[in-house]
Amino acid sequence: MTIFDLLFLTLTSVSVVTLLAALLALGGDRKRAGRILRTWGICFAAYMGVVAVSSALLPRRVAQVGEALCNDDWCLTVERAEREAEAYRVGFSIESRALRVTQREYGVSVYLTDAEGRRYDPRPSPADVPFEISIGPGQEIETTRTFDVPAGMRPVGLVVRHGSGFPIGWFIIGYETWFRKPTIVRL
Repeated sequence: MTIFDLLFLTLTSVSVVTLLAALLALGGDRKRAGRILRTWGICFAAYMGVVAVSSALLPRRVAQVGEALCNDDWCLTVERAEREAEAYRVGFSIESRALRVTQREYGVSVYLTDAEGRRYDPRPSPADVPFEISIGPGQEIETTRTFDVPAGMRPVGLVVRHGSGFPIGWFIIGYETWFRKPTIVRL
């Protein structure tokens, strides 16, 4: 958890209290309720401006093979990348750092990219363990993905995206949303 996660949680709590105060003020003093809502709206707009500007200015996160990419207690690690005839085979480990709960991560996708920015999606294979598999506390599972690439193509990296459910990252400074590109693992 980063300082920006804590800031988000604090500001969310303050927002709930502020909106409740405005709701209570509606019953007796509408002008006061309007001032509260106007102040809250200005603060919310300023905070979202900081989120948007930071997403435009922060550089893309670059990870290395073997570095765990975690979303809370769920982690995905690129363990190896090997060139085959006209393909790349990438090995992953999926790990739960949770102590008591079984968990899964929905909406994770990966693709290779080259120096020109071309995208190479993995070849569908029913034998591959899906990223959204349910894993128990402390459990680690290995899986692979095979990417068809032209002969001679050298990938720059593997991009890892998280993209399902409510996009809470849109409201937290430093997350890979808005203008910030997703993490890339250098191969």
